[in-house]
This record gives sequence, C-alpha cells and structure tokens, in this order.
Amino acid sequence: MLPHSGAAAVPLPSLAGQRAPATPVAPVRQAAAIRAGLFPWVPVCLSAGIALWFLRPALLGLGEWAVLALLAAGSLALALGAPRWAARGAIPWRMADSLHLAALALCLIASGAALAGHRAARVAGPVLEWRYYGPVEGRVTEIDRSGRDRMRVTLDRVQLRDTAPDRTPLRVRLSLMGDIDLPPLGQRVMMTGHLGPPPGPAAPGSFDFRLHAWFQGLGAVGYSRTPIMAVSAPEGGMWWMHRARMRISAAIQDRIGGQAGAVASALTTGDRSGISEATNEVMRASNLYHIISISGLHMGMLAGFVYAGMRWALVGLQGAGIGLGRPMHKIAAVAALVAAAAYLWLSGGGVATERAFIMVAVMLGAIVADRRAVSLRTVALAATVILIYSPEALTSAGFQMSFAATIALILVYGPWSRVAPRLPFWLRPVAMLLVSSLVAMLATSPIAAAHFNRMAQYGMLANLLAVPVMGTLVMPAGVIGALLAPLGLEGPALWVMGLGTRWMLYVAEIVAGLDGAVTALPMPPQPVVPLMGFGAVLAILCWRPGTRLGRQASPQAVGVGIGLMMLVASAGLWLTDRRPLLLVAPEGEAVGLMTPLGRAVSKPAGGAFVVSTWLQEDGDLADQETAAARPAWQGDRRDKAADLPHGWQVWHLTGKGSGKRAAAACKPDRILVASEPVPLPDAAPCLILDPKRLPGDGGISVRMTPEGPLVQHAAPMRLAWPRRQ
Repeated sequence: MLPHSGAAAVPLPSLAGQRAPATPVAPVRQAAAIRAGLFPWVPVCLSAGIALWFLRPALLGLGEWAVLALLAAGSLALALGAPRWAARGAIPWRMADSLHLAALALCLIASGAALAGHRAARVAGPVLEWRYYGPVEGRVTEIDRSGRDRMRVTLDRVQLRDTAPDRTPLRVRLSLMGDIDLPPLGQRVMMTGHLGPPPGPAAPGSFDFRLHAWFQGLGAVGYSRTPIMAVSAPEGGMWWMHRARMRISAAIQDRIGGQAGAVASALTTGDRSGISEATNEVMRASNLYHIISISGLHMGMLAGFVYAGMRWALVGLQGAGIGLGRPMHKIAAVAALVAAAAYLWLSGGGVATERAFIMVAVMLGAIVADRRAVSLRTVALAATVILIYSPEALTSAGFQMSFAATIALILVYGPWSRVAPRLPFWLRPVAMLLVSSLVAMLATSPIAAAHFNRMAQYGMLANLLAVPVMGTLVMPAGVIGALLAPLGLEGPALWVMGLGTRWMLYVAEIVAGLDGAVTALPMPPQPVVPLMGFGAVLAILCWRPGTRLGRQASPQAVGVGIGLMMLVASAGLWLTDRRPLLLVAPEGEAVGLMTPLGRAVSKPAGGAFVVSTWLQEDGDLADQETAAARPAWQGDRRDKAADLPHGWQVWHLTGKGSGKRAAAACKPDRILVASEPVPLPDAAPCLILDPKRLPGDGGISVRMTPEGPLVQHAAPMRLAWPRRQ
C-alpha cells in the first residue's frame, strides 16, 4: 500500500504586475491504513471471508465467482479512489479514510471467500456413494494409527472393481484388522476391503468428518481383514526419501524401546504409528498431547537451539579474528532456517508441521531483514501465508491454538521485559517458564475445551515439568543425534533423548492419575468459537494505552468494547446452551435420551463411535455400557421404550423383523426408531425414523415442545464431485 498525497496547495495565478504571495505547502498526508499500522488486520479479514465460505461450503459456480471478482475489484477501486477524491477536496479526509479502510476490508473478505472456494475446487475428487466390498488396489502414501489402536494405510491412484475412473476416489483409507504386515511407502498394493463414503456428523453441529475428508482428498474410508499383497516394487525418487524417514523412525524406536521410543520417533520423524491409544489418552489427560504433534513448539525449539549454537560458534570465530564485521546473527538465522527445512522433510511435512515451519521461517526471515523476529506483524505475515496456502486450516484447533498462544506470549513480553530485570538472575528462567506456561494455557484452554470437550486441570503442572526437559534434553539430543548419525555415533544422543521422553511419559502418567485431572465440558454452540476468536482479536488489535469507553470513545475504544461484548456473548451462549433431549444415530443403530444422570443410551453395543461422540459432546466421561445402564429405557434386548415430555414415548426397535414390529407399535404421540424400513405411509399417526426416512447425512436431534417433537437434521454435504453426463 503506497502513501498518497493529501490536499497539496495549488499555486495561485499571478495578478498583473504583482507577485503571488507565498502559499504554505500542506504536508503530505499518509493513508489511514499506513498511519494505523493495519497489516495485522489482513489475516483477520481473510479469516472472515474464509469463515463466511464455511458457513455454507460448496463449490462455487461461475456466477458466484463473478460476484466475488466484482466485489473485490470494486472495493479495491474504491479504496484507491477515496484518497484521490479527498486530495481534490471532493470529500472530507475523515470520510476518505473510512471509505479507504472499509473498502480494503471488504476486498480482503471477498478474497478470503475466494481462497476457500479455490482450495475446495483444487482438492476436489470423487466421493464413493455406496457401500463397496471387493478388491482395492492403490499406492501406499501414508501409514498411521487410528483412535481404536488399529494401523491404517492411505492409498492413492486407486482402482476399484467395476468402478469407472471418474467415480473412483482419488484417495482411500483403510484400517487393518489384525496383525497384518505393513508395506513400504510408495509401493502399489492390493487387498480386499470394505469401503464407504466418509461418515456424516454424529449429530447436528457435531464435527463434520466429510468436510475434513474432502480437504484431505479422501473419497472413501473403510477396513480390511485380509493380508496386503504387493502388486509392484516400491517407487523410487521422493518415495525413497519417505522410506528413509520411516527407517529412521524404526531405528529410533528400536534403540530407545517402548513407548518412550515411539514418542521420540514421533518428535523426530512425525511418525506416530508406534504410539498406543493408551499413551495418547494419558497425554491428553495431562495436557501434554501437543508435545506428540510436531508444532510450533518443536520447530521453535529446534530453530532456537541451532540459531543459538551457530551464534556461539560464529562469535568464537570472530574472537579468533575470523569473519570480523560480518553479520553473524544473520548467518545463524539462515543456518537455523536450513535446519528447520530439514526437520520439515524429516517429519513428513504434515499440515501442522508446515504451519509451524512457515511461522518459524517468517521469524527467521525477519532477523535476516533486520526486523523484529517476534511481533504481531510477523505473526500476521505467517497467518496470511498459511491462510493463502491452506484456508481450511482456519477451522482446525491446531491453527487456532498455536496463534492464540503466540499472540498471548507477544503481548506479555512487554510487561515481562520490565519486570525481569528486577528478579535475581537465577530466578528469571523459572519465572519466565512459569509465566509463559500460564499465559499459553490461559490463551489455549478455551479453544481446546471447545474443540475437545475436556479440560486438563493440572495441565500447567505437567507442562512445567515436561516442557523444560523437552527444550534442554530431547530436542538438542535429537539435533546432535541427527548430526552424528552419518558417523554411526548417534547412540549416546539417543540415550539422552530416551531419558527425556521417559520423563515426559512418567509426568503424564502421574498427572493424569490425579483426582479430577480431567473435567468434561459440553460442546458449545457453533457461533461460540468464531465469536470467541474474532472478539479476542478485535479487542487486542483495537486496544491502545489509555483506551477508555464512554460517550467520547475513540473508534479504537469502540472496537475494544465490541470485542469484549463478543467474548461475553460467546460465554453466555456456551453457559446457557442445552444439549438436545434425544439423539438418533445416522442409520438408527442407537438412540440417546438425556436424563438427570446423563444421556441414557438404548443399547450397550452398536454405533460405538456415534455414541462415544454424543457422550463426549455432552461433557460426559462415561462409556457406552455405563450410559446404557442408566435408568430410562424399558424392554427387552431388541425393543426398548422410554418416556418423553408432554406424554410422548420413544421406541427403539432393532434386529430382524423390527420394521413389522414398529408398524404394529405405531400410535399417536410415539416416535419409532427402527433398524429396518417400516411398512407404513408417511401420514402414519406416529413419527417414524427408519432407514428409508433417515436422511443419511448424519445423526438427527429431537427437542420436545408442547406442539410435538422438533426434529433437526445434520447439514447436508454441499461439496460434491460433478458427474460426467
């Protein structure tokens, strides 16, 4: 954005025989966007546009692209024209500034929506529309572990029997049942598998795996019980490098051993397939799960260690008279950037790791460019790059939590820099660790609670005990081990790394075992997270020293007030929200009724994933068997019934013949959920929810009113692969 000239003085024409009096030249007036330093608002406006697209995600048509293009071009023209009109005196400067800023914001919002639409179209691929059983052939691109402790393989270049190429998913993912030998990455394989489309939400407002799978390019998910057969030899090129990464992972696990080795491998190579679900649960309960996922913490520690080590080494060279006058801090920053790039490759280049690399690269680039390495501008630049490259990252917990923690630490840096010199030098590292952990936890806890419906009460204690070991032992030992590995001398470094990961696991187990370590929270309504995020950002970016609210409040003060009101509104919505009375699984395999003791499930088995999602979103730590034992349902194993408000009843009928039994039980003021089609017309006196009438897009919720049941369906999947006619 270039500064524009203000109302420059125009020389008066000379009168006959007289010299025109000298006219003072008005100073050049900068645009408001430059005077206010508004670059941090760029990712905010882009995020607003991306969020608007996610309100109704769909592939944009030609007309919608035209509207966005006209909106962006028109607002940009208005933003450029307003200062010129003011310079000519056509409009006041205050109006020009307002038009200039509003038009720029509108242009960025339209650009954000366009970025999301373009990304959705770029990753588009066919989605399987039916249940498939048969041979599945494809190239292995990823191996990981599911939440049920099953190994999974992801395949691309997929071939399915009797399926046209334009209807075959680009990528599929299969869980492996049993102890099946895993193939190397890049190898083309074949197996017999059960596949289906990515499942819809467990209930209206629940996490939509279909949307997540779309941006991952997954067109089908399923499982296989058969051995994996090799079709051709593993591919070379980049796949050789990926296999080398997996060999490094296996070597680390073998040398260190146990779950400590699996965690060390995950920290080094990003391969989390060796970590059991029990370990994941312990890490979640202690709020140390972020350590397993390679994120900004790991990238920052690695880059910081390399940067500091290189600076010390280069300063030593200068002390010996070598390299005098050279910018050693810039050389160290470049070396740290190279190390971070190598770590990006070694870790497999996941989305979270790429995001962390971008943040670190921007900060190291700021050092090279003689800018502040850590500031709101550098964070805004990193966020802008990520949103342009991967707009869907906005909706992920990792993106939200990492930037919330980074911004909070930047804001606390000023006060800390004034307090730190007053502390004894030996106390400063401990105090800094305590303050940074507390600030990061306060910034990320509400986001984590909203996404994961749980809060680790002793997370700060666990992080205080584990993170210093991570920074002083684990990451430095990993770097040293990587440097010594070509010489075969990595053993001592891996031993030290294993000590650090064993300590982290020990801390996690102790903290997770404390009474009340985990508090479950109900899922907030969908507007809560956007209100919370945009409200906090608005309050932070608008705040200025001396900001006061009142009748004569400045625009910045008004912005702070609006941001605080958004935060209060998000808290109010969350606290006053009530979970649905009745939930029905997508295929009618389970029904959950809310009671004073928690949600009572109709069956102790069946629909396990859906039921566990319901309980988690209710803020309930019980399992399905415990929930099924709660008093609410009466009847035998196949047919259950429960009373509802206003004289209604709900019946859940399963097994062979359930459709006919449901038809016989159809009476007014009854809701019938059956696992087989019910041979009754839609005008029957009861409300029927069977496979024929359930939408298939996800679970449904039912709220009871005096007028009868109010049924809400999960939002349909609007992203669809265009079929060839």
